[in-house]
Amino acid sequence: MKKLIALLTVFGFLTFGIANNAFAQKQQKADEAAATEQVAEEVAEAPAAAQAELSEDPDDSINQGLHYTLKDKFIQGGAVWMTPVLICLILGLAFVIERIFYLNLSSVNSKKLLDKVENTLKTKGVDAAKELCRDTKGPLAAVFYQGLDRYDEGLESVEKSLTSYGAVQMAKLENNMTWISLFIALAPSLGFLGTVIGMVQAFDDIERAGDISPTIVAGGMKVALLTTVFGLITAMILQVFYNYLLTRIDAIVNDMEDATISFMDILVKNK
Repeated sequence: MKKLIALLTVFGFLTFGIANNAFAQKQQKADEAAATEQVAEEVAEAPAAAQAELSEDPDDSINQGLHYTLKDKFIQGGAVWMTPVLICLILGLAFVIERIFYLNLSSVNSKKLLDKVENTLKTKGVDAAKELCRDTKGPLAAVFYQGLDRYDEGLESVEKSLTSYGAVQMAKLENNMTWISLFIALAPSLGFLGTVIGMVQAFDDIERAGDISPTIVAGGMKVALLTTVFGLITAMILQVFYNYLLTRIDAIVNDMEDATISFMDILVKNK
């Protein structure tokens, strides 16, 4: 009886294994057929996809980005008149970056500096306060140093020193600002000059052709006006930075004036 049960069990396992193997083979054949059908569909769709990509190429060439568009327009405008405008932009931005770095280094916490000067003046004397101002960067510390240097000559002499040396430091804050304003005015002027000369050349082309062709007129006018466009763009960019720098300079100057008044009050208290 046990042998019969064992035999039936072995037979059942064999039957189950054969059935599973057959089902796996059928499933594999079905998967292979599906994969073949998918490959055939992809091959059939390949020409349509390629055609779609070809149809999208013009849009890609149109939407290449601002950089490629500007470069293309720059070439169309002509290097003779577009290059000076580009030089104005580069030099103007160079002066802007230099002024930004200088103004950042010139900005200090005036209240904190006044507290340090007052505490040093009370505890260690004038020489220690002068050394503190000499080791501190910025125009405000330099103005304080000049005032402390004439502390023994009286408060009137200190006030005159602060006024005169403060004017010197304010003038240093405005260095190279005239160059930026020059490029703001020069860039559109060069653009207008290129436009006028381009229009003259367009009329020369019309005269040589002996006919007012829309193609000749439109092409010449487009090239001529590109210099004005780039000149105006350059001027607008530099004008934004110029106004930003003026705002920073005014803020620093106002802070220096307020701090100078507080500095004189400290000297009067410790006289």
